[in-house]
Amino acid sequence: MKTKSIRGNSAEEIRTALAQSMTDGFKPTLAITFLSVKQDREELCKTLDDAGIAIYGVTSNGEFTGEGITAGEIAIMLLDINPTHFSIFFEEFSEKNYRQTTQYIARKALETFAHPCFLIAGSNLNTDAEELLHGFEDIFGKQVNVYGGMAGDDMMFKEQFVFTNDKSSNNGMVAIALDEDKISIKGKATHGWNAVGTEKTVTKSTGNHVYTIDDTPVLDLVIKYGGLKNVTPENFAIEHSIALPLQLQRESGDPVIRAGLVVDWNDRSYYCSGAMPQGSKVRFSIPPDFDVIEKVISGCEDLKATEMPEADALLLFSCAGRLLSLGPLISEEIEGVRKVWDVPMAGMFSNAELARATNGNLEMHGLTACAVVLKEK
Repeated sequence: MKTKSIRGNSAEEIRTALAQSMTDGFKPTLAITFLSVKQDREELCKTLDDAGIAIYGVTSNGEFTGEGITAGEIAIMLLDINPTHFSIFFEEFSEKNYRQTTQYIARKALETFAHPCFLIAGSNLNTDAEELLHGFEDIFGKQVNVYGGMAGDDMMFKEQFVFTNDKSSNNGMVAIALDEDKISIKGKATHGWNAVGTEKTVTKSTGNHVYTIDDTPVLDLVIKYGGLKNVTPENFAIEHSIALPLQLQRESGDPVIRAGLVVDWNDRSYYCSGAMPQGSKVRFSIPPDFDVIEKVISGCEDLKATEMPEADALLLFSCAGRLLSLGPLISEEIEGVRKVWDVPMAGMFSNAELARATNGNLEMHGLTACAVVLKEK
C-alpha cells in the first residue's frame, strides 16, 4: 500500500497538491481528511470525488502532517489501497442511538469482510463516544480493533462535522471498515498525566452527563481545586476543566482521562465525551510536565517493538487539550511519534480519542495521544 500526505489552505491548494502527488503514477483511492470548519467542505469533497477518491472526513481543532502543525487548514492522508479492502459507512444519530448505530455498521461490514476492523469519527459534543465503541464490541467481542477520534471545530466547542463524499453531519459518524485479512491496523493511546489527591466517587451521573462527585456538583469541585475565583458563565472557559481533568479508574488497564466539554449552569454539571458511571472512582490530575511527551513516544516505540514493526501510514489523534496544556512542546511530541515509524503521517487535534487503553478495553480518552498505524499484509 502506497501512501502520501498532503496539506493546503484551500480546496484549490489541495487540488494542486493532489495533482502533484500523482505525477509518479500514484493513484489514491482513499483520503483520510482532517480540516478546519472554516474550510469549504463541499468544494474539497468535489475535488476528491472528481478524482474517484473515497473520503473519511472530520473537522479538527488544528491539523498536521509530517511537515508540521497548521491551524484553519486541511491535512490529508492519501492511500493507494485496493477498493475491495475497505468500505465507507456514514450514519446520523437519532435519539442518542449511538450503540445501535455502530451495531448496524458492524453487521453491514460483516456482509463484506469476515474480519473487519474500523477507523471511526463522530461529531457533536453531547455524543457518548463510549457507546459507539460498545456497539462494535456487542457484535465482535472485546478484542475488536477500533480506533479514531471525535471531531473538533477550531476549539470553539460549538458545532463539529463528519463527512464523506456526498454527506455531512454535525450529529453523526463516519467509519472506514477495513478487511483485517488484508490490512493490519494497530494503535496506542497514551496520556502521561499523573494523578494527585485522594480517590473520589461519582455520586450522580447518567451516561456522559456528570452531576456530582462526593455529593458535590462537579463544576464546584473543579473551581475549588483549580483555585478559581468569582466564576461565572461569562468568564469560565472550558480550558479550566481541561487543565484539571479527572482520571477514571478502571478494574483493569490504565485509568482514562475525563474532562468536561459542555457545562450545564443550571445544576453545575457537565458533559464528558465518554461515560462516567455512577459509583465509579476518580482522581484529579496534576498539570503536565515534559515527561508526558516522553511517555507518549515510548508508548509508540513499544507498539512498534511488540505489534507493528513496519507501517505504511501513521495517523495521530491528539487531544486539543494537549495543545492547550503543552503549547509549543506539542510539536516535539508529534515529531517524536512520526520518527518512530518514519512513514507518511497525518492527524488532528480532536475532542476525544478512541482506542484500547493500555492493558485494558476500548475506551473514549481525553487529553490523550492516539497513534494509529496501517500496514498492508
